[in-house]
Amino acid sequence: MSRTEELIRQSQAGSREASEALITENTGLIWAVARRFLGRGTEADDLYQLGCLGFLKAVEGFDPAYGTQFSTYAVPKIAGEIRRFLRDDGAVKVSRGLKEQAAAIRTARNHLTSALGREPSVQEISRQTGLSPEEIALAETATAATESIQRETGEEGFSLEDVLTDTESEEKMVEKIALNQAINRLPEREILVIRLRYFHGLTQERTARVLQVSQVQISRIEKKALEHLRQLLAEN
Repeated sequence: MSRTEELIRQSQAGSREASEALITENTGLIWAVARRFLGRGTEADDLYQLGCLGFLKAVEGFDPAYGTQFSTYAVPKIAGEIRRFLRDDGAVKVSRGLKEQAAAIRTARNHLTSALGREPSVQEISRQTGLSPEEIALAETATAATESIQRETGEEGFSLEDVLTDTESEEKMVEKIALNQAINRLPEREILVIRLRYFHGLTQERTARVLQVSQVQISRIEKKALEHLRQLLAEN
């Protein structure tokens, strides 16, 4: 029997020390899963604590007879506990600053619509509020609570989460964590397009308006960014 299995047996028998030892020895795994949920309105330490709760539930329910490694069994339990909290607690929380920006944008939009007799452009709202076009897009989409990392936005039904959502194995879990790291290694324009398209749910047409380029250019940048992502992930 491995040390982990022995600690699990002791924990299931009521040993608090064994439970604490398991958490200590698996802190890296818990953090790896918890980090996938950063940026959704919950502090990192809170995500970690939720991850620990899911981890302990995995300890409680694990049976070596399952024929799988404990860590493989634990990953979806950890992620599930965090997802459940985010779903039940409002899924996506928006900071006070973003809410204030969104309110200022709505006020400016209504004022300009009344004054101009038409829907104002992003540039006109930008001049009225002092916010950049990107800040306007992010404030509006954030307050709309869009969760489009799961949306099939690409030409072939591609979604960022589809590339790496399989949590049935540690390998896939590690690859999914690497996604955010890979995105941050892209050129600045590609990062912006990926985040506006997949994380904030903007269409290519709206992304083009925000960045003041053509939709064709956005399509090209997006294709290039996705290819770069696949290359970066293949290096890991």
